[in-house]
Amino acid sequence: MADWLLLRMPHAPEQSATWAVVDSRGNQVGPPQSGPLALAAPRAPGRRVCVLVPGSDVLLAEPDVPMKAGTKLQQVVPYALEEQLADDIDELHFAFGKRAGDSSRTPVAVVRRALMDEWLQTLRDSGIQPEAMYADSDLLPQNPGQAVALLEEDLVIVRPPTGSPVVLPAQALGEALEIAQQATPEMSASGGRGLVLYTGAAEWHEHSPQVEALRERFDGIKIQLLTGGPLTLFAQQLPVASPINLLQGSYTPVTQGSVGWQAWRVAAILLGCLVGLHIVGKTAELGLLKRQEHTLDTSMSETFRRSMPGERYNAFDARRRMELRLAAAQNGIDSSGLLAALEALSQAKSVAPGAVVQALSFHQGALEMKLSAPDAASLDKMSQSLRGNGWDANLTSGTAVGSAYEGRIQIRAH
Repeated sequence: MADWLLLRMPHAPEQSATWAVVDSRGNQVGPPQSGPLALAAPRAPGRRVCVLVPGSDVLLAEPDVPMKAGTKLQQVVPYALEEQLADDIDELHFAFGKRAGDSSRTPVAVVRRALMDEWLQTLRDSGIQPEAMYADSDLLPQNPGQAVALLEEDLVIVRPPTGSPVVLPAQALGEALEIAQQATPEMSASGGRGLVLYTGAAEWHEHSPQVEALRERFDGIKIQLLTGGPLTLFAQQLPVASPINLLQGSYTPVTQGSVGWQAWRVAAILLGCLVGLHIVGKTAELGLLKRQEHTLDTSMSETFRRSMPGERYNAFDARRRMELRLAAAQNGIDSSGLLAALEALSQAKSVAPGAVVQALSFHQGALEMKLSAPDAASLDKMSQSLRGNGWDANLTSGTAVGSAYEGRIQIRAH
């Protein structure tokens, strides 16, 4: 996939725009830059352009809108939000996100049409045509186990464990943290009232006394200092988040059909060749992997029989049995190391059927895991089980991926 040009519009006309080139995995290609939009335009050709607009200018909400057959969101949602809107409905632009399962709540973003026209005209004047336009608050990470907040200059953005992000002035930091405390009854019962606060060094120096004064109201507050600004944080969410694209309805980008059929024919032939080569390559790779798997299985069988004479070899639990034997031989010496962490993980998975470990890394006494589960609650249950067994477990991130839910859990011994 092509790289992104991630461009953030300034909050005020006298401020500079910021931008960065981001690959398909959300990693920055080079440091962020700032300046007039015209300086960012040469980076756009050949890349997908995503523009972030100030979240303070966009209302994000999830109204409860039961849909009847034949009705359209455009007809119902504006009136469901009418009490929250100060402007006339005809002067506002409504963009919609995807509903979660069979939920009646509809993610919606509302912004003044005049402001949309102003943003797009400014971008066109600079030679930039965006493919997507999001509120920057909609790219704040979402964590089902704790609230997430961003304190930047004179604004604070808060995303509670459930619900839409809220943008407030920095002077209302106390009220923002009150919003961050909001949780569902299930989370309240399990103590899920943690907070991750992203901020710059200057903002933390100014507001740290106010945050520290409220620390006792949370199960824990983690401070993440952003040395290069929040653009890196937003970039990491591009591949995994599901923000609402404001470029809908009359603002949908118009595709240019100036390329003739011959050019498309050549492109189709090239695509077919590429697909054919890909299939051949994958077939060869599959054959190689099967041979390697057979060799590895043979080697594991031989190692198992040499290490555990008299034991019957079973490929499905051989590793676990050897690890248990090794742990017993070490007589508890490695009670806070990798083996103990893996044993704790194995026990925790029993409380979350369907959870699958996708990746593991162990560094300096901490085991970090990427998992896939049927829902966010399953990962939260695993975190609670680990903490109940005496481990320091944190669900550091999570997001819905199709019908599943992916997240990261970090555990270490107390």
